[in-house]
Amino acid sequence: MVAVLVWVLGSGGLLTHPAFEAWQTIAVAITVQALPFLLLGTLVSGAINAFVPAGAFGKVLPRRPALAVPVASAAGVVLPGCECASVPVAGSLIRRGVTPAAAFAFLLSAPAVNPVVLVSTAVAFPGSPGMVAARLVASLATSAVMGWLWLRWGREEWLRMPSRRTGHREGHSRWEEFRLGFRHDFLHAGGFLVVGAMAAATFNVAVPDSVLDVFAGSPWLSVLFLAVLAIVLAVCSEADAFVAASLTGFSPTARLAFMVVGPMVDVKLIALQAGTFGRAFAVRFSAVTAVTAVVCCVLTGWWLL
Repeated sequence: MVAVLVWVLGSGGLLTHPAFEAWQTIAVAITVQALPFLLLGTLVSGAINAFVPAGAFGKVLPRRPALAVPVASAAGVVLPGCECASVPVAGSLIRRGVTPAAAFAFLLSAPAVNPVVLVSTAVAFPGSPGMVAARLVASLATSAVMGWLWLRWGREEWLRMPSRRTGHREGHSRWEEFRLGFRHDFLHAGGFLVVGAMAAATFNVAVPDSVLDVFAGSPWLSVLFLAVLAIVLAVCSEADAFVAASLTGFSPTARLAFMVVGPMVDVKLIALQAGTFGRAFAVRFSAVTAVTAVVCCVLTGWWLL
């Protein structure tokens, strides 16, 4: 089927069309950009599953779930990776007994508040420490609020995590368990990453640059537009600050929304969440996260920018 499809497209000159070549380049670039961080995340996930005792997280996090959420949100600074890395780690934490609300708070904060992202933001916005502080505050606020919202209204039946044995079994090699767990998570999440990258590339090619100028003049529409743009462009959190800095026609608050919404809700992340936690969860969680992130960005921008 693939051979026939290639032959049909090639005979019509579509494979050599500049638009298709641009689509191909963008899709590959997004995948290659995110793949090392997905690799990092699945390595951490496999290590947690094989080497970390089941009761370790219960000792670190507060017993009360409402207090565990902000602690897990602040713990996002320890993982220098993007959103692709946080999804398998969050899944592994849930399988090891961490309350889902805390795991989801970590999932949202890790790509946006780790040191690599904050340093890249400072480099992209030289002389603007307020932008770095605003990104940190808005991201932490969004992740904590989403954790509390899940704690209040989340339902276990929305989670459809893939069945997999977790934890160490006596008499089995921990390194073998690490290898099997890493292979499972990497191959499972990698396919959804490719699907998300293809969707982002399609938007990049299909939407003309002139559309940007239509929304830049309105303070409110610019915030919403850059939030949606961040979702469909799916730029890695380590690089999105440079993209935001290049959008000079938009307000600082709108560019803040681009940097906060993107690491928490984008097409490849939605695909990864659907593959890890189930489609019912991904649709609901992503929609509420996007709204919460925009509100936090508007309030933070009014306060700090």
